[in-house]
Amino acid sequence: MEYKIKSRLWIETNNQVLLGEGRIQLLKAIADTRSLSKAAKRLNMSYKKAWNLIDSINTNAKTPVVSKSIGGKGGGGTIITAHGKHLIEIFDNINKRCWEFLDKELEQANL
Repeated sequence: MEYKIKSRLWIETNNQVLLGEGRIQLLKAIADTRSLSKAAKRLNMSYKKAWNLIDSINTNAKTPVVSKSIGGKGGGGTIITAHGKHLIEIFDNINKRCWEFLDKELEQANL
């Protein structure tokens, strides 16, 4: 029999969630599509929920992670700031190392 260990990781600040797997997926989808509405659709999420998540991240982060531009000739868009890209990288790195640690712990447990 093969065992697997499961865990979810999130980062909080002032008792508010800053980042978690879902928020990171949303940020990555925004980076790919350069659009909050397209990112929300990709993740089968309402625009309102996506907007609330991004607003929460921007409010709780040291500096904004997403920047919106209003329409115009080429239309508006949404981009991930340098700080946002940095947070994605940090979260992914911590998450990967956490999974590696948990897998190693389970292996050593000899269940």
